[in-house]
Amino acid sequence: MGRQSISFTKPNDEWLKAQVESEEYSSKSELVNDLIRQARKQQSQIDWVREKLRKAEDSGFTDDSKDAILAQSKKRLNG
Repeated sequence: MGRQSISFTKPNDEWLKAQVESEEYSSKSELVNDLIRQARKQQSQIDWVREKLRKAEDSGFTDDSKDAILAQSKKRLNG
């Protein structure tokens, strides 16, 4: 596992400490890793939506119903 040294602004550092003190996380490292995982998942979802939009724009139309499109989107977002 890679080790990094990073600096936080005072409000961010205080928030991190509060999360650890509330025993939500066992360490700042665990919390930062969780935040990064969440950001990566969110970016993956954004990328998926962008790709769907690009394909839709390129195809000009779809045979899928609104309900099918919505179901696909919800399934992907809840993943």
